[in-house]
Amino acid sequence: MFNLLQRIGKALMTPIAVLPVAALLLRLGFGDIFDGQIALIMKSAGDAIFSNLDMLFGIGIAYGLAKNNDGAAALAGAIGVLIAKAVYLSIDKDVNMGVFVGIIIGVLAGTLYNRFHNIKVPEFLGFFGGKRFVPIITALAAIVVGVLAGYFWHYAQGGIDAFSNMIIGLGEVGTFIYGTLNRLLIPLGLHHILNSVFWFQLGDYTYMKDGVEVVANGDLHRFFAGDPTAGVYMSGFYLVMMFGLPAMTYAIYLNTPKAYRKKAGAILAGVAFTSFLTGITEPLEFLFLFVAPPLFVLHALLTGLALATAQLFNIHAGFGFSAGFIDYVINYKLATKPLLLLPLGIVFAALYFVLSYYLIRFLKLKIMETELSGDDNEGEVSDEALAFITALGGVDNIVNTDACITRLRMSVTDSSALKDEDFMKLGAKGVIRPDKKSIQVVLGAKAEEVAEGIKEAMK
Repeated sequence: MFNLLQRIGKALMTPIAVLPVAALLLRLGFGDIFDGQIALIMKSAGDAIFSNLDMLFGIGIAYGLAKNNDGAAALAGAIGVLIAKAVYLSIDKDVNMGVFVGIIIGVLAGTLYNRFHNIKVPEFLGFFGGKRFVPIITALAAIVVGVLAGYFWHYAQGGIDAFSNMIIGLGEVGTFIYGTLNRLLIPLGLHHILNSVFWFQLGDYTYMKDGVEVVANGDLHRFFAGDPTAGVYMSGFYLVMMFGLPAMTYAIYLNTPKAYRKKAGAILAGVAFTSFLTGITEPLEFLFLFVAPPLFVLHALLTGLALATAQLFNIHAGFGFSAGFIDYVINYKLATKPLLLLPLGIVFAALYFVLSYYLIRFLKLKIMETELSGDDNEGEVSDEALAFITALGGVDNIVNTDACITRLRMSVTDSSALKDEDFMKLGAKGVIRPDKKSIQVVLGAKAEEVAEGIKEAMK
């Protein structure tokens, strides 16, 4: 189950990758940049994506979970969502599963593809065998999902509402808990599942579209639909990604021995600027996640504090991709009190710097020394992919190769005999072993490139 949840978290990245475009289109359609027909076109284009998030999640998760990311699984996911929604609405028109129907159907379609994509059927039914069978079996499964949802989803919705009301009722404390968990779940790859509740399901906002009432769910969709109360679970991330983490990199730099500072400075400057500009933080977080866990816990707690502080000051600033400078500028006019993020950001930069600087010194944490100590071995391996195959126990031990933004995700016959130090010599930041048949190697931004190299080498 843990391994499945990790794979779902990774698969969620596919549909989420489309949201920045949708958010930008909605932003351009608000009427202050373009007007008239152009603004209407932009808004309609962006709204088309946000209005069909359940479909996008069904397609994206099915595609992400399927072996070799096959399009037949994506088609099955789309068909499944359409059927499940039609069935449960025919039973109870008040049922609203939101993105959850996409998540459930996506998992079903991806799993059914992996089980049935090479199924053999009698010769007279040969046309319906193999991959063509997947949309058929998914459609039948979607009918069952739709029937169950029609009669029983209101119980699940009651639980979600109770959870939502509990978090909302806790005010800043609830927001602190969410922000802290958001970072702590990163090593497990489960933070995307948590975000799917808060960003795409929590709360609702009704607005008019073409004379018809439309309901937007979740902090992210509500923000871009014009809800002035949305953005609570996003605003504080600007304090972390634009200010806090870059300040922490400077603390790490000052605690790096002078012999390593030149190389460390180049690495840290790159990941700090990435965090500030785009809000992509994993390349930076994985620099110290495994070699200095106390520092990562401090970062998680400060993230929770940042979100709670933004809520305390009634700041509502959402984002389409992540809380970097690009999103800050694009969404400035949609936000409430966005200018206040700048002085608060300076305060959090100081907090991050002082606390991390003295924590590193007090615990004598070795961060960049560990990262750079293997540099002398660079160049010994002429073919990186072959070196990783060897470290993974050879071709016979590799079952499946996959990757997310920063991690090589491998299914293997047996991971118990694999040595962490072999991966460290190849530039790994850390190694995670969910079970004996899977291993994750944290590589940073080159993870997908390495995965593709392994696939090509194994061919």
